[in-house]
Amino acid sequence: MTDTPWWQSATGYQIWPRSFCDTTGDGIGDIPGIISRLPHLADLGIGFVWLSPVYASPQRDMGYDISDYCDIAPEYGTLADMDRLISEARERGIRIVMDLVVNHTSDAHAWFRAAKASREAPEHDFYVWRDPGPDGGPPTDLQACFGGPAWTWAEEVGQYYLGYFSPHQPDLNWQNPALRRAIHDMMTWWYDRGIAGFRMDVISLIGKDVDAGVFEEGPDLHRFLSEMHEATAAGRDVLTIGESWSVSRETAPLYCGRGRRELDMVFQFNHITRQWHPEHGKWRPRPFDLVAFKEELFGWQEALADDGWNSLFLTNHDLPRQVSKYGDDGQWRVRSAKCLATVIHLMKGTPFVYQGEEIGMTNIRFERMDQFRDLETFGHHRAQTAAGVAEAEFVAGANVNGRDNSRTPVQWGPGPNAGFTTGTPWIEVNANHDLVNVETDRARPDGIVAHYRRLIALRRDREIVRHGRFEGALRDHPSVVAYARHLQGERLAVAGNLSGEWVTLDIPASVAVSGACLSHNAGPRTELSGRVTLAPWEAVAVLGRA
Repeated sequence: MTDTPWWQSATGYQIWPRSFCDTTGDGIGDIPGIISRLPHLADLGIGFVWLSPVYASPQRDMGYDISDYCDIAPEYGTLADMDRLISEARERGIRIVMDLVVNHTSDAHAWFRAAKASREAPEHDFYVWRDPGPDGGPPTDLQACFGGPAWTWAEEVGQYYLGYFSPHQPDLNWQNPALRRAIHDMMTWWYDRGIAGFRMDVISLIGKDVDAGVFEEGPDLHRFLSEMHEATAAGRDVLTIGESWSVSRETAPLYCGRGRRELDMVFQFNHITRQWHPEHGKWRPRPFDLVAFKEELFGWQEALADDGWNSLFLTNHDLPRQVSKYGDDGQWRVRSAKCLATVIHLMKGTPFVYQGEEIGMTNIRFERMDQFRDLETFGHHRAQTAAGVAEAEFVAGANVNGRDNSRTPVQWGPGPNAGFTTGTPWIEVNANHDLVNVETDRARPDGIVAHYRRLIALRRDREIVRHGRFEGALRDHPSVVAYARHLQGERLAVAGNLSGEWVTLDIPASVAVSGACLSHNAGPRTELSGRVTLAPWEAVAVLGRA
């Protein structure tokens, strides 16, 4: 397919800059550190980097509270460093996709300072304000995502402002055309500097109807996305990705379907949230349910089979480490890391590798609340302990699903601080870095890095991996993921045993194939048909004729 967009054959890599690589010794990762590690990404075959926020910010929410969209946080570097990153990455065939956080700003943003100073300021209407309720208190009892009331009193103007995530992150009023134009101008400014796109944080919230209580996928969402596309991305060879915790298989084509001219793909989290507790969410872990997991993954493959495009991931900066959550971070860490990568990367869509995933980094274990750093964790800790949840129970849940798990420093080597910094890291380095690190893994021809390199190359080089029709199988099997990809008479069969036990099963005829082994982690196979026994955490892909 000669007109295939570049991002359909590329693999993305998410960098959480604070924890990637520090060159100054202040314990905080920086842009020069990212530049220094570009050879690692190029060797992996990465096509583009999704760079989490590096904009100027008070860092209340680790950069997702932006005080200046057109400047860089000094702890990360300068605009000149950013320009150099864009240039040097492109020289290695890697494009830079920035995070776009425009549901809200920081309360330190110049817009909000002006908005809070006077009702007459033009910027006042850039935010969401309401007069007090009949009792003089907040207009509603809405709670913020990170805990506490969503409405904060501003004495200067005698009104409450909306901070849907926290008081430090006031929501922008997308109903204001001047605000929308200012955002479009900022996006265009970055495109002109050479970035290759945006990953749009909680973008499904921008069309909200506050008074009707409709926040996710509100009535004006798609009008605003369409307007944004026409004003900024139209005519450019760029990638736009929308994050949404509410998007469904039914609504996804509205974001990224052919002819919609809104986004190229969405990040959806149904396969993640299906594993959460119905009452306590992610803070009270439940046993992993592979059948429910497959139902979501397979269902999304089928929903976007002919229109739209899937993002493929198990981990990001908001989620626990996948080898700890879905694999086995003990005896089978290496093999289970390869198994998870295989079954995700060979589906249809664009895979995203989260920093450290390519070496099988694991969750960290904290014993005390003062070891955590995440705003969300602290907010829910206050709420849940006030509701009677025991401290030890909350800490145990945060150790399994908390966001700090994915935010510990990347483990580059076995030495002090895992080679991340010469100073004191802003958050503790995982104690297992002497065994789990890039240097050690790269020294192994059969390491996890080598496995990722091969999977990334398969997508780049094989049309069947990029565009083959997906067919799921063994949907009710409690420990095996199996599916096939079909294209022009070829069949790529994939099977993965997501358990620590040997499993014997019959391969369905719709998936069965014999031919060439394209990927394996427990020994090559040239046939997936008939009765097969899979080793613990074995994953294999065989290409043949249908």
